Amino acid sequence: MNLLVKKFVLDTSIVIDREITKMLHSGKINKNDEIIIPYAVLDELQTQASTNREHGFVGLQEIQEIREECQKQNIKLIFSGERPNYDDILLAKHGRIDSIINEIARNEKAVLITADYVQHIAALAQGIESIIIKPNNKITKFKFEKFFSEQTMSVHLKEGVCPYAKIGHPGNFQLAKLEDKIITGEFLKELIKEIYEFNPLNANKLYEINREGANVIQYDKYRITITRPPFSDAIEITIVRPIVQLSLDDYNLSEKLLNRLEEKAEGIMIAGPPGSGKSTLASSLAEFYIKKSKIVKTFESPRDLQVPKEVTQYSPLEGSFENSVDVLLLVRPDYTIFDEIRRLRDFNVFADMRLSGVGMIGIIHANSPIDAVQRFIGKVEMGMIPHILDTIIFLKDGSVNKVYDLKLTVKVPTGMTEEDLSRPIVEICDYESGQLEYEIYTYGEENIVVPVSEIKGEKQSSNNVKKMAESKIKDIVRRFDPNAEIEIVSNNKVRIKVDKELIPRIIGKGGSTVSELEEVIGMKIDVEARIPVLGNSINFQINESGSSILFVVDNKEIGNNVGIYIDNEFISSSQIGKKARIKIDKRSEYGKKLLNAILTSADIKLFKTR
Repeated sequence: MNLLVKKFVLDTSIVIDREITKMLHSGKINKNDEIIIPYAVLDELQTQASTNREHGFVGLQEIQEIREECQKQNIKLIFSGERPNYDDILLAKHGRIDSIINEIARNEKAVLITADYVQHIAALAQGIESIIIKPNNKITKFKFEKFFSEQTMSVHLKEGVCPYAKIGHPGNFQLAKLEDKIITGEFLKELIKEIYEFNPLNANKLYEINREGANVIQYDKYRITITRPPFSDAIEITIVRPIVQLSLDDYNLSEKLLNRLEEKAEGIMIAGPPGSGKSTLASSLAEFYIKKSKIVKTFESPRDLQVPKEVTQYSPLEGSFENSVDVLLLVRPDYTIFDEIRRLRDFNVFADMRLSGVGMIGIIHANSPIDAVQRFIGKVEMGMIPHILDTIIFLKDGSVNKVYDLKLTVKVPTGMTEEDLSRPIVEICDYESGQLEYEIYTYGEENIVVPVSEIKGEKQSSNNVKKMAESKIKDIVRRFDPNAEIEIVSNNKVRIKVDKELIPRIIGKGGSTVSELEEVIGMKIDVEARIPVLGNSINFQINESGSSILFVVDNKEIGNNVGIYIDNEFISSSQIGKKARIKIDKRSEYGKKLLNAILTSADIKLFKTR
C-alpha cells in the first residue's frame, strides 16, 4: 500500500449529514486519498428513499455530489463490499449494517468516517481507525420562521396553496392568509432539506415519528409535521409553536380546587376540544408539582409539552407505552402527564399506572365535560372509573369551564323508589357546588349515563324512568311478540300484553323466563293476554305462495293494524305491509291454524284494531 494514499470508508450517518462534500471542498480529502462507499450504505439509503423517508433522498443526493466532486479533483471513488440481504436491511437499526461497514474498513485497512458515536467507539474497540465528525452547520433561523409572529400558533404550508397561519391564542384564533404567493413543491423540498440537514446530534432535535409518507420532528419549541404522497395528496409542512406559558395562578382557580390539586387529586383528566389550551394547562400543572417538590414525568408522542427541565419526557419505548411503564415505575414518579389519550391501549396504560399508585394527569379530546368520562366507559370496568379518575377539568377558550368530582356509591338511582333496585352508581358532581349532575350505572346489560340535573320533579323523573324501561323492555320482548303492548304501571312494575298463545313462552317453566326478565330490567312484570279493540272488518283475498300464506287487501289499508279471526276466535294480530298484504309463515303456530282453516273452509275474518 502506498503510504501517501489514505483510504476512507464512509458510513450512512456521515453521508446523510453531507459532511464529505465539505471535506472535499476544503481539501481535507485530496487526490492522494481514496473514498470507499460500502454497497450496504447505498442499499440502505435506497431502501429509505423508496419508502419516502427524507434521509434516503438526502443521502443519495450527497453520494451523487461526492461522485461529481471526486471526478473534478481526480480522487478515486469506489463502491465495495457485499450487498446486504433482506434480513440485513430489516436488522439495520440493530447494528447489522454498521457491522458490515466496520468489516469493510478493517479489510481495507481504511479509516472509518462517521457521525455516529456508537459506530465510532465500536470501530475503535475492533482496532479500526475511526474519525467522528459532528456537523457544525449552525442554522440560526429556519426559512419557515419568517411566517411566525408573536401571536402565531401554527403555520400551514402545502404545495399549490398559499401559506396560512392560525393567529391568536387557544380558544380565540383565526386562520389568516400570509401571502398571495403559491407555495411550490421545490420550496417545500428545500425547507425539508434544511430541517433534516440541521445537526441531527443536537439534543434539542428529536425525531418523534419516522414513517412512510409522514415525519414528525420536535426542535426546541417547534413541532414540525411533514407529510408526502401517498399518505397525503401533496407535500405539506405544519409547524406548531406554543405562544403562551402560564402558571396555575394565571387560571384564577378557586382556593378549594388548588387545595384539591395539591392534597387529594391523583387521577386528573384535562379535557376540551382541539385548541382549547389543554397542553398549556398540563404544562402549568407540571410546574406546579415541581414547585411542590414532586417528581414529574411525561408520556408523549410527540414530545411537545413545554415543561421545566426537571421533568423528564418519555416517548413510547420500542413503539409502545406499555414498555415505557416498566421503566417508569422503576423511577418512582409522583405524577405522570399522559398527553393525548386516544386509543384503547392508551386508556389501559393510564388505568394500569393509576392503579399502581402513580398520580396521573391525562389529556383527552372531548366536546363536553361528561364526554371525558364516557370515553372510559367500555374500556375499563365501570366500578373502577372513580378509582382511576377523581377530577375532570374541562377547558373552553383557554379557561377552566367546569370541574367534576367522581365517586362510587351504592344506592337507588335517582327517579326510582324501590329499595331492591339499589346498585353501584358512579356519581359525577360539580366540584365547586357539590351538586349531583350525572349518574352512571348498569341498566339491564348496558352502562348508561343519566343527566340527573335535567330531572325536574317526581313527575319528570318518573317519565324518564318509564322511557328507559319501555325502550329496554321492547328490545327484550321483541323476540316473543313484536307487537307486544307495554304499560309502565309504576317505577318498579310493568304490564306486558301479548297474544294469549305466547303467554306460556314468556312466563316459562315454573316462571323461570319471566323471573330472568325481571332480573334483567330490574322491574316486576305482569303478563296479560291482549284483547284487541275491534273496528271494521276488512275485505281480503287469501293466497298461498311457497311456504307462506298471504292476505291481500286494498292499498288504502296499508299500515293499519288488524286482528285475524277463525270462527270468531282471535288468532293473531299483525300490520298490513307496504305491498298491501300480510305474510304468515305456514310453519308457524298461526300458519298451521290458518292452513287448517283454509282446508276445512272455516270462517276467516280480518278486523281493524286500535
